[in-house]
Amino acid sequence: MIEAYVMDKRIDYDGSQISSLWAYSAFGIQSDSIIAFRGACDVFPEHMIDLEDRRQNESIESPDMLHFIVEHFDSTDLKLVYARQRLLATIFASVLTDKGIAVERKGDDLFVDGKKLSVSIASTSAISQKIHFGVNVSHDFYGNLKDAGMTEKQAVNLMDVVSKKYVFEIEDIEADLRKSRQLGVF
Repeated sequence: MIEAYVMDKRIDYDGSQISSLWAYSAFGIQSDSIIAFRGACDVFPEHMIDLEDRRQNESIESPDMLHFIVEHFDSTDLKLVYARQRLLATIFASVLTDKGIAVERKGDDLFVDGKKLSVSIASTSAISQKIHFGVNVSHDFYGNLKDAGMTEKQAVNLMDVVSKKYVFEIEDIEADLRKSRQLGVF
């Protein structure tokens, strides 16, 4: 089972939310989860997971983003969490496409009019897999939902829509696992 929780208040993402058990610490959620919230983004260097960004002293900042924090406890397989990260990016791209916004996905990144719309990272700990996926609501330089034609209300509604679609896909995969027999077993 995976639980979706959409926060109704703003909090800023600083990178600490990608730590294991953040949903439990903040909200008492012990199951697999996707937590969505809106806020600024300013990742502190000590919370930067992408070593390439860290080595190049890149900053990850935005004045206003939609954030999705995913945690799964069924595996610590890095390849699986990266596949789940791509699934989340694909879901978000599909929702935007359904709303008439031309979006391009390259790996875990989304682009609108050639401008990068999202940031994302995936990693594992000894107990879980974690994903952060953030999408600019507004930004002076990078792609953003406002410039793509979305109203603030439409943008905020994406947190609920995308979270529910992610939950559906994960639960549908789990259901498929429980109805498929192994090869060679009759």
